[in-house]
Amino acid sequence: MSTKKTKKDIEALMPEKVYNITGKKKMILSIVIGVVIALIVGLIIRGVNIAIEFKGGTMMTYTYSGDVDTAEVEKAVKELVDTSVNVRKGESISTGDKQITISFSTKEGFTGDRQSELTNKLQEKFPNNEIELFDSNDVNPSTGREFFIKCLVAIAFAALIVIIYIAIRFRRIGGWSAGVCSIFALCHDLLVAITINILFGFEFNSNTVAVLLTILGYSINNTIVIYDRIRENRKLMPKASLNELINVSCTQSLTRSIRTSITTISTMLIITIVVLITGYHSLLSFSVPLMFGLISGTYSSLYVAPATWSWWKAREAAKENGGSEKKAAPVKKEEAPKEEKPVEKKDAPAAKKNTSGKKNGSSKKNNKK
Repeated sequence: MSTKKTKKDIEALMPEKVYNITGKKKMILSIVIGVVIALIVGLIIRGVNIAIEFKGGTMMTYTYSGDVDTAEVEKAVKELVDTSVNVRKGESISTGDKQITISFSTKEGFTGDRQSELTNKLQEKFPNNEIELFDSNDVNPSTGREFFIKCLVAIAFAALIVIIYIAIRFRRIGGWSAGVCSIFALCHDLLVAITINILFGFEFNSNTVAVLLTILGYSINNTIVIYDRIRENRKLMPKASLNELINVSCTQSLTRSIRTSITTISTMLIITIVVLITGYHSLLSFSVPLMFGLISGTYSSLYVAPATWSWWKAREAAKENGGSEKKAAPVKKEEAPKEEKPVEKKDAPAAKKNTSGKKNGSSKKNNKK
């Protein structure tokens, strides 16, 4: 009864068409290499635009009326501070006033006299825009460096916890290797988000850290769903190989993963469109990398992590088979002579009996004569 139920369950769960996920290793490797090349090109052409909260500097916020050209503001500030300047427009949440935020790196901070000098210069350049200083903050470089290190430690600690969790939960199907491969897929997703951040010229700021942590949770959740499906199918298909289990499990989870991802990604797309229309461009550094990171997370959980895990287990099996063959080779040479010796012993007595029989017969004939 239980065997029939199991067969029915397998037939009900088996998809009509099973995709060969584990056979796409070359395609996956090509995509990973493409992402790395895009990252290198972005670093060479655009570089990394690190925000003030990480490298230290000054952030000054001004209120204004009318319309202000950010390029002219950047030019005026650069003449005074003699360093790279970042200017972005915004709006006060509490008052609704128009705001412009100016940030630039400084080693010793920006004194009150220098702030007054900059304010007077902007008011002279834009006399009809009622520019007034709203807020000013100096960020110590050591503080930003400590914050960045804490973010890296948080990501590394989360990755370690994930490996341990997957190793314990999925120990019956090869937990440690599955955990390491899931982290490899996670690194792929984070690399995609960082590459998009560099190619689009976004600042590496607190929004970027939030994006990386969000992608970390999203990607790991999708990968665990795939591993859980593989574990369930192992019970239903005990004679199936690992590649067959991976292909069936990923095919079964494909529709669910795509639907979930479309819902999340479309939300980020709507936010990006609204930001572009309303002018809150500071949120683009959050929505755009996150959108591409979610797409990568869906792809990596279905392809990168399972295919890498399949390759890992195949290498382990090849090493074990190679070692066992080397150990078994001398045994075959020793067994061969053992089988031949008994045959020779059995034949020898038979020959002696025949010869002795002939001699006895001839001796009897001689006695009769």
